Amino acid sequence: MFQPISLFIGLRYSRSKSHTGFISFITFFSTVGILLGVAALITVSSVMNGFEGELKKRILGIVPHVVLTKPYDSEQSENAWLDIQTRVASLSGVERVTPFLEAEVLVQSSASLKGVLLQGIKPELEAEGIINTHMVAGSLSSLITSDYGVVIGRSLANQLQVNLGDDLRVVLPNKTVFTPMGRVPVQRIFTITGIFNVGSQVDDAMIYIHSRDGAKLLRRKGDGIDKLRLYLNDAFNAETVSTQLSELQSNKALTKQITWQTWSQSQGALFAAVNMEKNMMWLMLSLIVAVAAFNIVSALVMVVIEKQGEIGILQTLGLTRLGIVKVFITQGMVNGLWGVLLGSIIGILLTLNLNSLLSILGVNLLGVGVQVLPVQLEISDVVTIVVSALLMSFVATLYPAYQASTTQPAEVLRNE
Repeated sequence: MFQPISLFIGLRYSRSKSHTGFISFITFFSTVGILLGVAALITVSSVMNGFEGELKKRILGIVPHVVLTKPYDSEQSENAWLDIQTRVASLSGVERVTPFLEAEVLVQSSASLKGVLLQGIKPELEAEGIINTHMVAGSLSSLITSDYGVVIGRSLANQLQVNLGDDLRVVLPNKTVFTPMGRVPVQRIFTITGIFNVGSQVDDAMIYIHSRDGAKLLRRKGDGIDKLRLYLNDAFNAETVSTQLSELQSNKALTKQITWQTWSQSQGALFAAVNMEKNMMWLMLSLIVAVAAFNIVSALVMVVIEKQGEIGILQTLGLTRLGIVKVFITQGMVNGLWGVLLGSIIGILLTLNLNSLLSILGVNLLGVGVQVLPVQLEISDVVTIVVSALLMSFVATLYPAYQASTTQPAEVLRNE
């Protein structure tokens, strides 16, 4: 099969067994370094993608993507929020809209006391929510049929030492009433009708009751709803939806009293920290690949010195300086290609079987219970890693190849 002369000679040099042991040693470890760096990058980036995906699912499944707030009006009728819900539900990117009310409360059991965020919801509208799909005892729909029922997280239940069917005192510390004993905080006994377990910090920070019970607790008329929760097709389109809401307000479709907040304003710091950690992992592991790739420079420089005579002969036979450059770029890239190819295969196989391998070795990186690492292999990340590693390998070959092309045949062959 026809091959360009530079490619043919470069491949012959890469397969040559005449190198000194030290050159072969450096060449081997430059290839192994690229292999390990690429495999590590693919594995770690997949795990980081998995953690980010879990964070999105668990946090953004509970934290509203966008919250609309309309100050409560004691004169408002029940279901006054329906008109606003209809308008915002038609916005591009909005998947569904659910009403709720919210208040900071204290929950007290016979064993403990804790401050949490209370949400009064319409259970029939939350069937698709993450809470309903992560119930471990009871059901969210039980709030419809029970008076003063409450659904709490398993972590909170453990802290308060309560279970399904137990009573829980809910206290509003910022709202008081007059009694014969003087002014006391508003409070009510609720019965636990459901327990959920999402597997995040929300499990011990939020409780859910029916909005009608929340309205009574807050001394509001009707259903007491003053907020709307917008679930988006993509939580990262929250700013686009915010722009559309501004347009509705400017067109007077929404009153000036209505305000909104996106998840990026309330939880943005958390996701920014995760993203920064992911970028730092990429940077550190990329440096490993870069160091390994630039070991190719050392190996090629020594090969160029070793083959000065052959380079002079090739130039005498008519091979151009560009041809000499191509010869040594080819030789260096062969090492890079082997490292990247094997590293990609090992990295993908390791990623796909990571949890099985950790289980066999008896390693639990999370340190709590029997859990699996979230792994999400992205083809785009693999392509980026492969292309970047090949580019580093190519850059590493340029200097030795250029040095080889500057060889003066007359000077080299004078003593041959």
